[in-house]
Amino acid sequence: MSRSWSRTSRVIAGAATALAVLTACGGGGAGETDADGPVTITFWGWAKGSKDVVDAFNASHKNMQVTFEEIPSGTAGGYAKISNAVKAGNAPDLVSIEYSSLPEFVSSGALQDIGDQFTEQDRGKLLPQAVELTTLGGKSWAVPFDAAPQAFFYRKDLFAKYQVDVPKTWDEFKAAAEKVKKADAKARIATFFPDDPTTFEAMAWQAGAQWFKAENDTWKIDTTDPATTKVAGYWQGLLDADLVHKDASFSPEWTGSLKNGTTIGYLGASWGAGVLKGTLPEQSGKWAVAPMPNWGTPASGMLGGTSFAVTKDSKKKAAAVEFAEWMSTTEAGVKARIASGTSSAFPAATALRPVAKSVFDAGYYGGQDIYALFEEAGASIDGTWAWGPTTGTTNTTIKDQFGKLAPGGPRITDAVKAGHDATVAELTKRGLKVEG
Repeated sequence: MSRSWSRTSRVIAGAATALAVLTACGGGGAGETDADGPVTITFWGWAKGSKDVVDAFNASHKNMQVTFEEIPSGTAGGYAKISNAVKAGNAPDLVSIEYSSLPEFVSSGALQDIGDQFTEQDRGKLLPQAVELTTLGGKSWAVPFDAAPQAFFYRKDLFAKYQVDVPKTWDEFKAAAEKVKKADAKARIATFFPDDPTTFEAMAWQAGAQWFKAENDTWKIDTTDPATTKVAGYWQGLLDADLVHKDASFSPEWTGSLKNGTTIGYLGASWGAGVLKGTLPEQSGKWAVAPMPNWGTPASGMLGGTSFAVTKDSKKKAAAVEFAEWMSTTEAGVKARIASGTSSAFPAATALRPVAKSVFDAGYYGGQDIYALFEEAGASIDGTWAWGPTTGTTNTTIKDQFGKLAPGGPRITDAVKAGHDATVAELTKRGLKVEG
């Protein structure tokens, strides 16, 4: 692990007091037997291909079986369902949690430390950035499944038709956006998602922002640092000049604009390769992938990313971690997920990238080596970013304010300032020390 990642780990380790609850709760694997047959664990998740993975595991394991329940994605109700189940004492053994939400579940005492099962040797096989995002207070709270470096997906046929060069920098992106609009008054290069603050956060991350920083027993919060302010001003300028669409992510409006060619680019992440392939099969061969535009130096943030965590009351921690590791670190697990055809998982397990590449049919992207691009993007993810314990509050507030953006109305900077204020208020309400 690099020296910079070690420094980051020590900083996050100082959050043990700030997070308030970072001690293992229950579990331990002792007595993990079922009287009438193999050990059975329960798993809740929403990622594409999850059922295929469970079916493959159950077919190949006689001494252990997994009962799977598909739940809504986290922000669409899945996290609330998990939290309610934990409070009621009937949570499943294993749950899917995105990196950005993991600290909140840890701080609420919903999960248990899995460091005794998911060892340093196991973690050493994974992308350090993903490992750091699941390590809090010096303890391991989840098995990382994937990384989600940013990428720019674009209609190469329409870029060629409009004679637009693929932008490498954000200045070039603006110039390309102007050229697209001039070539077709209805067409735009990309979309600003008012319902999805995580996309904006990933771009702030890429620019070098640090919203959450834990030092000793204090959380330092700043969603209005210079990097974030720069990104906010840039996107406000694109909106003011009507150079990008403003539609909810994955909405009928957004999908429709992709289908009719009035949106010709998508600022997403590695998993977006499967999304476009599954959503727009009729456009096979028309799309390509490029690195995210940058501010002068190639860099990437992480947009999403999934981990698997064991709930606090599970009495089958060892079995749950075994299944999580099978999903994340074995060839069979990765193949089962991607074989569904709509998943383009970029595994956190570096040795499995070639496996993922071999299973995912890149014919949709003209045979382009998209995994090589994701590899470079993943390596460029800034390691100084950390998530805080109130991501739900932060994101809900920003999302609400983004929904009010309008000419002459609230600005993006107003939205992120509101997110800052709401975060500080929530941390203070929880009795945590905060600066910001």
